[in-house]
Amino acid sequence: MSDIRTKLWRVDARNDSSLREQLLEASARLRDGGLVAFPTETVYGVGADARSAAAVERIFVAKGRPSDNPLIVHVATIAAAEALASEVGPVERRLMETFWPGPLTIVLPARPGAVSPRVTAGLDTVAVRLPSHPIARELIALSDVPVAAPSANRSGRPSPTRAEHVREDLNGRIDGIVDGGAADVGLESTVVLVDRSSGAVRVLRPGGVSAEALAAAGFVVASVDAGDAEAPDAAAPRSPGVKYKHYAPKGRLTVVEGAGDAVRAYIQARLDEDAAAGSRAAVLAFAPAPGAAPAYRGAAKLVALAETPGDAATAAHRLYAALRDCDAAGVERLYAEAVDPSGLGLAFMNRLRKAAGNRIVTV
Repeated sequence: MSDIRTKLWRVDARNDSSLREQLLEASARLRDGGLVAFPTETVYGVGADARSAAAVERIFVAKGRPSDNPLIVHVATIAAAEALASEVGPVERRLMETFWPGPLTIVLPARPGAVSPRVTAGLDTVAVRLPSHPIARELIALSDVPVAAPSANRSGRPSPTRAEHVREDLNGRIDGIVDGGAADVGLESTVVLVDRSSGAVRVLRPGGVSAEALAAAGFVVASVDAGDAEAPDAAAPRSPGVKYKHYAPKGRLTVVEGAGDAVRAYIQARLDEDAAAGSRAAVLAFAPAPGAAPAYRGAAKLVALAETPGDAATAAHRLYAALRDCDAAGVERLYAEAVDPSGLGLAFMNRLRKAAGNRIVTV
């Protein structure tokens, strides 16, 4: 596909008539079997009609995505989600009512024929979510089809949180991009599976809804897969993002865990070595104190993940853009400060470890 076929729709949520006109055109592309990238509250996704095997196959080709990695289906209403499932249990329905619309994906038993087997990777389950981003919901509603939509990036690359990230990876490979500004959360959705016998919730992939938030809402959380290694059922993963290396920058990323002073001393020593060797290095760091700026000597690029120590929400919002900025700066080595893996910090560390290929140093 040539570059000229990737159309850009710039939409403005403040202009109702312009927004609807642009989204009507984009939704028509989806109905006709096209691939359209669009913003969600988590990251940008690249969508196709989930019922069409030919359209869904184009996603795998455009992304270079492994065929045994299932796709999440995005819907505009709870009723549309129920239509994709052979059964929705009481715990699953309560999850929908509590966290939808929002960054929670629920794995449900698939209704035969509701979506293409390419979406489910041949499994008997389908992963479904109802995004909260108004542009995503309007686009899906206007298309009137369930939309299979993984992140709109080349497989293995950092996920896109802005339309320009999508163009970097998929220009000429998809039909259009809906530019709705920067994503809010910055990390993909949480994926859960309900144990039908116990009613407990298993977190297959941490994301925008933390295990603590699930528990606070009254759900029993049976297990949380932090994603540091392949999932136990990785030969046939029920959730995307649990089997293959993801989110990787071009440079060699190392995550450094430990007490703040020790972490900073270790990274500074590596920066000094890199400078002596003529290597361009970057640091992804938290402020050592509220309002302070991270301080490292000799870094070709210094990225403040957050201005407050341990602020995982801000760090999550900035992570993927930071990795892509380091690529643009020609960085060869990256060092990232770890954060406490609680709340949203678990999802942040999950993505950071995968971006590093589990290259972790504890000091």
